[in-house]
Amino acid sequence: MAKNRKKVIIMGAAGRDFHNFNVLYRNNADVEIVAFTATQIPDIDGRKYPAVLAGKYYPKGIPIVEESELLNLIKKHKVEEVIFSYSDVPYQYIMEKAAYVMAAGARFSVEGGDPTMIKSKKPVVSVCAIRTGCGKSQTSRRVADILQSMGKKVVAIRHPMPYGDLAKQACQRFAKLSDLDKHKCTIEEREEYEPHIMRGVVVYAGVDYEMILREAEKEADVIMWDGGNNDMSFYKPDLMITVVDPHRVGHESSYYPGQVNLLLADVIVINKIDSADAEDVSQLRQNIATYNPDAIVVDAASPLEVENGIKIKGKKVLVVEDGPTLTHGEMTFGAGVVAADKYGAAELVDPRPYTVKSITKTYEKYPNIGILLPAMGYGKQQVKDLETTINKTKCDLVILATPIDLSRIMNIKKPSVRVSYSLQEIGTPDLQSVLAEFVGGKKKKSGSSKK
Repeated sequence: MAKNRKKVIIMGAAGRDFHNFNVLYRNNADVEIVAFTATQIPDIDGRKYPAVLAGKYYPKGIPIVEESELLNLIKKHKVEEVIFSYSDVPYQYIMEKAAYVMAAGARFSVEGGDPTMIKSKKPVVSVCAIRTGCGKSQTSRRVADILQSMGKKVVAIRHPMPYGDLAKQACQRFAKLSDLDKHKCTIEEREEYEPHIMRGVVVYAGVDYEMILREAEKEADVIMWDGGNNDMSFYKPDLMITVVDPHRVGHESSYYPGQVNLLLADVIVINKIDSADAEDVSQLRQNIATYNPDAIVVDAASPLEVENGIKIKGKKVLVVEDGPTLTHGEMTFGAGVVAADKYGAAELVDPRPYTVKSITKTYEKYPNIGILLPAMGYGKQQVKDLETTINKTKCDLVILATPIDLSRIMNIKKPSVRVSYSLQEIGTPDLQSVLAEFVGGKKKKSGSSKK
């Protein structure tokens, strides 16, 4: 091991940061990772990246520290380089971080792309997005359904959400709903895993994505990378599908690493056409033609399915939406608001006067959430705080617009209706034809070296 190892900090949010370390630095004798910093997700700092995952150069593991301590760490440890390793942020945000790091005397860099994409022995379809909340999850479900209808055994590998015991979460397999309880899944994890499991798709996730891939390959005909937080694929794709959002035109070229996903895409899905302005859809098409004119463009809608929607009419409703979509995804409305409008709710009730503990802190960190309630649930206490907030809020009805039925994991004492949504292609080309060509072997690509 080198005597004068370069001291490095990895800025992260319990996902891309660990992956970059594993594939680039775990066995690098010339670099010492002083710490990971953590942001975006509550209560993920104060832990250690465990020695069992960190490798031989880190017998005591690696500390995970709140990002607010970054500049102090640089000075204390004489850090030479800081590596930015999380996603779903505007370019201005990244460069502000870079400015502070460079002013503190360290180099600022970003890792991603080919060096961090692991090559699979099986065909890989990657489903990514340009922002959180584009509809990537229903797109991945649609892709899995189509591949299954073609007789393929699909295994989904989900972008990491390791918010608990990292050593125990190194490689997780979810094949039945009881596995969600076994692995003590958060609401966010349940939202992503449960819909796949209900379709007979095995899901893998965790921390060590080389280990995860090799296990998944043992039972898969096709690996489907189910991306999250608009991050890039951890695996080298043979077919890359990127979902874009006409409600946030311009974000496809101003957020990191969403624009990378746009540039790498073989297929671009314009989702939510049914609820978007025609002018915005037209502008988005022009932007796609500018940045990736060779991509196949698939038009799609996200039709709502509302159980007992008639109950909404004339009611004062509390709308509970997907958490990350409202927080760092920055969406000001979701499927629940669309359902409230469609079925004639009298009023959207503001939950902010009734929030408690961690839910109150969420609004303090993300004040632009407004009068919607994000389904935050990164641990038992936060799930309890969400339950308390819902039950305290003075409303006639709760609209649950999350991918899972929250009433199964908490005691909601008010009448409620569920909203779900799926991907529905409009016209041609569609995902069926694209995947048929892919499975038939007519389309081969070299992954991220395309551009």
